[in-house]
Amino acid sequence: MTDTSPRPVHVIGGGLAGSEAAWQLAARGVPVVLHEMRPVRATEAHQTDRLAELVCSNSLRSDDAEYNAVGLLHEEMRRCGSLILRCADAHKVPAGGALAVDRDGFADAVTGELAQHPLVTIERGEVAGLPPEEWDSVVVATGPLTSPSLAEAIRALTGEQSLAFFDAIAPIVYRESVDLSKAWFQSRYDKPGPGGTGKDYINCAFEKDEYRAFIDALITGEKVDFKEWEKDTPYFEGCLPIEVMAERGVDTLRYGPMKPVGLTNPHRPERRPYAVVQLRQDNALGTLYNLVGFQTKLRHAEQLRIFRMIPGLENAEFARLGGLHRNTFLNSPRLLDGSLRMKALPRLRFAGQVTGCEGYVESAAVGLLAGRFTAAERLGRGLAAPPQTTALGALLNHITGGAEAETFQPMNVNFGLFPPVEERIKGRDRKLAYTRRALADLAGWLAEDPPV
Repeated sequence: MTDTSPRPVHVIGGGLAGSEAAWQLAARGVPVVLHEMRPVRATEAHQTDRLAELVCSNSLRSDDAEYNAVGLLHEEMRRCGSLILRCADAHKVPAGGALAVDRDGFADAVTGELAQHPLVTIERGEVAGLPPEEWDSVVVATGPLTSPSLAEAIRALTGEQSLAFFDAIAPIVYRESVDLSKAWFQSRYDKPGPGGTGKDYINCAFEKDEYRAFIDALITGEKVDFKEWEKDTPYFEGCLPIEVMAERGVDTLRYGPMKPVGLTNPHRPERRPYAVVQLRQDNALGTLYNLVGFQTKLRHAEQLRIFRMIPGLENAEFARLGGLHRNTFLNSPRLLDGSLRMKALPRLRFAGQVTGCEGYVESAAVGLLAGRFTAAERLGRGLAAPPQTTALGALLNHITGGAEAETFQPMNVNFGLFPPVEERIKGRDRKLAYTRRALADLAGWLAEDPPV
């Protein structure tokens, strides 16, 4: 009897994008070999060998599918049968209007689902250099921490110097070490979110003099030294270290991650806080909280000294201190076609942060698209790109041609990437018009690509 089953597709990288791509392929009856180099080879940021490990924040950001672009992307991915969103929903922790997860439970769930799928084989070990020629269909989802040998092979193939930026990691504190005689629980504007109550964040308020001293300490604190080859690498504006923001002006943080609006300090209700640090729950037990927006490149000893200047954190114990790692990404508008294939070598398709999308959700979304495109190709049927009016389509269009190649930078999904709606629609109604149009248009695209 002739074997008519499709040949396996190789997916390199077991992060959010690679895990999602593998799931989408398997859901369409295509065998997958998922290659993850951990624990054979470690990275600068990962701490375990689990698939889809979250190395920075545990938040997938807003879950508002009516008025927020990333919340819309959540909903589109749910409707696409996303493994990442299903596991996130199953392991969510309170986070106001955001979708945040217990990072261990989430990664365990993704790993378990893929390990148990009959069409998925997980192979541990590094893919050094370009994949072998006999791998005729490959999804490269190696993320921002692509191994040097593979990154160099890609650069040699394309003749294109990959761009790079730094991504900093926020510290995590033990909940029991926070002084609640000074701090308090409240979501901004008391807004409840998925699994939340409206009192999902721990808030630490500064007086003016305390805030100024804190800013001075951030600016003068001893920082991590850069290696020579790292010195000219730019930061991504959406994930700046806290001390870099402080250097931009004394009030920069008060109008950014430390803005005091929508919050009332019950210990001093008669006075509006001058600035507020928020801590977000990081695990299902509620024993760990991360400092929101506090990515940092301060040395560890300086982090302990400076972050304990925050009212309520004077005796804080840290489960993890902040860190810094170097991220790389392709100049995708120049190098990739509209279905994420490398123009110079079409058997390679790219997914996730290595394509220049930014954020956990965006990375998984591009993995979802890469998986669907690859499955359709493997099964001999065409699949058009999702409409640009959807969050998936807008993001794909940006990284594969909508952005200027000369100035390409990582980008989160936002309504600025969508074709405009009618000019007469303004404010919140305009955002609602974007999301309703997107979900209506997504339905037609999904009908063209059903799972097995």
